[in-house]
Amino acid sequence: MNRLVGAALCAFAAAALLIVSSPAAMAAAGNVVVFSTEFERLETYRNPEGCNKLPVSAHVLANLSSSDLVIHGDPLCLTPGSTVSPGYGSHVTPGSGSFSISR
Repeated sequence: MNRLVGAALCAFAAAALLIVSSPAAMAAAGNVVVFSTEFERLETYRNPEGCNKLPVSAHVLANLSSSDLVIHGDPLCLTPGSTVSPGYGSHVTPGSGSFSISR
């Protein structure tokens, strides 16, 4: 299990090195990557905007975008949540809901 989590974190780091900066006009240039389980592919949200529903089994979120994002406890981004800055990640509770980009 630790080896798989380590591999997922290495994948996040490798993805971070591959991100190319976009013009400042794009509010959330880059990716948000979500790890759920060892048996599921990583979910990648490219240049996310608006409200994005997380997979039910989401476990770790990595913010590889250029903007802060907020993790919400509901699927419609209606509740207050915790902020994740660019270049950081967060554990998310399975079924936690959604994330939105802070502007």
